[in-house]
Amino acid sequence: MTVAGADSPVTLQSDPFYTPPTGWDSKAPGTVLNSRPVEVASMGPQALDADAWQLLYRSTDADGLPMATVTTVLRPRGGEIKGLVSYQAATDASAPQCAPSVALRQGAPDQYDSSLDLMTIEQVLSTGHAVSVPDWEGPKGVLFSARQPGYAILDGVRAAERFEPLALSGVDTPVAALGYSGGGFGTGWAAQVQPTYAPEVRLVGVAVGGGRAQLASYLKGLNAGPFAGFLPSLLPGVMRSDPRVATAFGNHLTPAGQALLARGDSKCVTANVGQNAMLNMDDYLTIPFSQVMDQIQTSIDSWEFQPESATPPMFVYNAVHDEIVAIAEADRMVAQWCAAGARITQVRDQLSEHVALAITGTAATLRWIDERLAGQPVTDGCATRTVTSMALDGA
Repeated sequence: MTVAGADSPVTLQSDPFYTPPTGWDSKAPGTVLNSRPVEVASMGPQALDADAWQLLYRSTDADGLPMATVTTVLRPRGGEIKGLVSYQAATDASAPQCAPSVALRQGAPDQYDSSLDLMTIEQVLSTGHAVSVPDWEGPKGVLFSARQPGYAILDGVRAAERFEPLALSGVDTPVAALGYSGGGFGTGWAAQVQPTYAPEVRLVGVAVGGGRAQLASYLKGLNAGPFAGFLPSLLPGVMRSDPRVATAFGNHLTPAGQALLARGDSKCVTANVGQNAMLNMDDYLTIPFSQVMDQIQTSIDSWEFQPESATPPMFVYNAVHDEIVAIAEADRMVAQWCAAGARITQVRDQLSEHVALAITGTAATLRWIDERLAGQPVTDGCATRTVTSMALDGA
């Protein structure tokens, strides 16, 4: 079964752009291996009014081995570029057509899944910043793995800084990272690994929205609920992240369960969620889903963030009544990082739910990012505010 193979590649192999040239694996991380101009979609019928390219670049996977992946880089037309924002899309699926380098392009078949991403990218460009949107799941479409998302994000930044048409200032470029929901998971890893993996990158601020839950609790909480459709979307990528996880599920999936995940592995998250509400994974396994999760607990615990004091300043925002990621999980993550000496501004929004906050929280988040890219300092320590609405209170 394809989804049970931890080494199963999901890259669009029919497109030769994704195949790195001979000798690519001996290059330094962040080396641009190939590039091409592209048109990125907008919320309207026309392509986005920005210059855009795709860069194939060398990065590193969770095992420390060479990996080649793609970032879509954009710059506003006209004017000086003030900084670079690495934006991590909440792909939440590992089918090839769901990767940002495919889904963001003008005319892509699954454009609906990218609607929130396109809105955010346009807003970042309007503030005078260049944007890097990496395929942070990598060529195998792994989800929730440790370290690899951070490596892919930071090497995408390195590639962008080296790509002359973007006209950045090399390692002097101020950089911020932003991700919401699933994209926030990868963004958090960029904050953690930057001090040791890419110390030359001027990562001045990291914004993470929509939660960061303990993975086992999060997946168990989805089962048999209104958002259970995330499971056939997420599990194939989770299984690719670790062969022990793939084996545990492979041992207990029924033929119907294998077919369910194979279908989920071929679709993007909106279709999976819409078609699988209230799905109970117990019906597709020979033992209860919770018991399978218990079997892989040790493996997935190793994917959790390990708080470090050296991380860049962070802005963390969540909906108090988030129906997908419990606010208690976000509060727990912030408490852990703050105890380790991190500098965090946390905002808790009382009116929004998960999807709404992705829209209503963007303006305040981008103001915080703009201040960091402009060189405004942050206060040491942590501060938490609970507001009625980030849109109304300005956060």
